[in-house]
Amino acid sequence: ILQIYGFTHKSLASRRVKRVRNETGNPLEVKDELGLLHPAFKAVKGFDANPDRVTNRKMIDNCLGAQRSRKIQRTLRHCKFTILCLVLTLVVLRGTIGAGKFGTPGQDFVEIRDHLYSRKQGEPHRVLKEVQTTSSDNHDGADTNAGTNNYNEFDINKILIDEEPDVPKHDPNAPYSLGPRISDWDEQRSRWLQENPNYPNFIGPNKPRVLLVTGSSPKPCENPVGDHYLLKSIKNKIDYCRLHGIEIFYNMALLDAEMAGFWAKLPLIRKLLLSHPEVEFLWWMDSDAMFTDMAFEVPWERYKDSNFVMHGWNEMVYDQKNWIGLNTGSFLLRNGQWALDILDAWAPMGPKGKIREEAGKVLTRELKNRPVFEADDQSAMVYLLATQREKWGDKVYLENSYYLHGYWGILVDRYEEMIENYHPGLGDHRWPLVTHFVGCKPCGKFGDYSVERCLKQMDRAFNFGDNQILQIYGFTH
Repeated sequence: ILQIYGFTHKSLASRRVKRVRNETGNPLEVKDELGLLHPAFKAVKGFDANPDRVTNRKMIDNCLGAQRSRKIQRTLRHCKFTILCLVLTLVVLRGTIGAGKFGTPGQDFVEIRDHLYSRKQGEPHRVLKEVQTTSSDNHDGADTNAGTNNYNEFDINKILIDEEPDVPKHDPNAPYSLGPRISDWDEQRSRWLQENPNYPNFIGPNKPRVLLVTGSSPKPCENPVGDHYLLKSIKNKIDYCRLHGIEIFYNMALLDAEMAGFWAKLPLIRKLLLSHPEVEFLWWMDSDAMFTDMAFEVPWERYKDSNFVMHGWNEMVYDQKNWIGLNTGSFLLRNGQWALDILDAWAPMGPKGKIREEAGKVLTRELKNRPVFEADDQSAMVYLLATQREKWGDKVYLENSYYLHGYWGILVDRYEEMIENYHPGLGDHRWPLVTHFVGCKPCGKFGDYSVERCLKQMDRAFNFGDNQILQIYGFTH
């Protein structure tokens, strides 16, 4: 999948056998990439270091003839090797599956036969090649978890691949870029759509082709239940997309090491826009946000003249410069040159390190009520719109007639009331389209709120949305 977008994981190395040839060009021995000698080539063919064996061979050659003697010798060697393999097989079977406890060879063979027959019936035939690797960190045999079958005891960090230390760092004095400058994307995309009529950017009247994009860290969560709630979250998104004909892309790869954390979405979004010209709108949604109104259809016609749709309020962004005047946890971005341009304008505050820290100080100074911390994508967007409204504002739609993003703290305690009195769709008594658990950080070690409250309310939000799916089939949580 990642190769479609020009990326790949680093941990795809495997041991392959390679032949080492001598000066005459004949195979001398076989070694793998770790330099281990293959047992079948530990002796060079035709060489025998035992002189008595050579003398006996000459006597046999004189009696029977050289050619026939060699055939007999070869047959004897094959017989001895076959008998040895048979003995070893019996020893291994007796030791591994419990044969021998009845005391007679006949009963041993019966038990072996029954065991193999039950294995054949219980699982399909499957050949697995086990690739063994060695690490420079445990050549001394100090790995205490190498043979454990207990997942709780195994150190997962031993198999996770971190960023390579020799990867060049971004120069903080050089301007950051998401990629090569593109200035004619509208023309390229229009030409592609004309050449590929089977992939229209609108799949119905006022129904654009939409790609919902979400994702999570390449590594497991830092707490034992985080991955379970990520699974619930993606299940929730898949259900909504299936009902509304929306495609979905789930990302677990960090495409740019400099744009980690809040900012990881920007290089991913740009790459997806360029790789999918058939997509009209890209819908970004954070992993800690869930759909809670499964029947709601986004009013796409309302955004026919807009390129960027976020939940927010014009007065809070443009007049007050409030850092929570909009939210970037769930937004719609139209595919086009305008989108590439605003991504390029949005990204310069994102590179981790000195740039992000200094930009955070600027945002705290310029935006209302913003705490002191490094630059985040939401504050950067508020700052960009507030300071360059004439350039971007006409194509930005700040939506507040429904919950494109709904802060969980004001919604979750009212789910039962909503079921009784409210209704799906638009209006003052609407169900929230999205409930976003800002600050809970279910995949991290620490959150901004009580863990018990966050997990309990995430369960309630998931059940609220999932019940709308299960009721189709006559079930409920």
